[in-house]
Amino acid sequence: MKKMILPGIFGLVVLIALIQTIVDEPFKLAFSSTVSIIVSVILLLALVGVLVLTVRGHMIERRTVFVFIGVALMLPFFMTLALEIKVSPEVQKIYDALEKLPPGSKVLAAFDYDPPSAPELQPMADAFMAYAFKHDLKVIIMGLWPQGPQQANMAVRRALEEPEVIAKNPVYGTDYVNLGFQSGNEFVIQSMGGAFRTMFPRDIYNTPYSDVPLLKGVENFSNIDFVMNFSAGYPGTKEWVQIAVDRFGVQVGAGNTAVQAPEMYPYLAAKQLTGLAGGMVGAAEFELASNEIGKAASALLAQVFSHAVVIAFIIIGNVAFFLSKRRRE
Repeated sequence: MKKMILPGIFGLVVLIALIQTIVDEPFKLAFSSTVSIIVSVILLLALVGVLVLTVRGHMIERRTVFVFIGVALMLPFFMTLALEIKVSPEVQKIYDALEKLPPGSKVLAAFDYDPPSAPELQPMADAFMAYAFKHDLKVIIMGLWPQGPQQANMAVRRALEEPEVIAKNPVYGTDYVNLGFQSGNEFVIQSMGGAFRTMFPRDIYNTPYSDVPLLKGVENFSNIDFVMNFSAGYPGTKEWVQIAVDRFGVQVGAGNTAVQAPEMYPYLAAKQLTGLAGGMVGAAEFELASNEIGKAASALLAQVFSHAVVIAFIIIGNVAFFLSKRRRE
């Protein structure tokens, strides 16, 4: 029975957190700032207790480590604590570029990622889509990854639930359109430089390209004012820079996963890339810059908590190693 207590608690916390995170209208369960601080202190004291037990020669089981990390990941989603986030220059550049676009500007949004990368990229996409609708930007959606257009639909749906966007009443086909996925990687971008319709003869609802009001007069990149690319790898931002920017002179802003972002900084330094939002931090910064606060801030807090717990157990593990070595001697 005792062996089931920790897994049971962990499972309950995971279940509640998943409901809070996935369901669009979950039951409201949030700790006050005072309770959040108390819970954080309790977690810290529990880690100190584990360290004390380790020093005394009581080795903890792996399941305890897993429970600590799980709790550290889940609890922040119920906390009202706020991290102090400052918008970095590279993220600010994306916002500034979007801010300069007059109403009616045509923005190509390339969704080049899949669900496993959504925790980092979806908050950026949600914030971007809400910003575009509120500022009367015309959004043309496409994807070089099969699941990209579906992720775009999720961002559109969430944006359309916001009161300010509802007041704008964006209409599919007139204010935004989803051209869907096309295979071919960078070849697709190259072909779009000649004519979009060669790669996307119909939208996701099988409407012919020429019958979509928003696409009238949109032949190629020369009719696009800005490209926003959300990328988790290949094909993605690198290919958009090498072809759309270098060959066709398009402005491209990017939202990348934390793993991919470092590879894009040379393009940013060379001013081939207009701006860059990298990882969960970049998502939170973009939400702040665009005043479209979503899930990135709470997810970033969970990331900070979990990293802190991992570092704590690394320290505890080293203490246990050196103590056991000393006892053997």
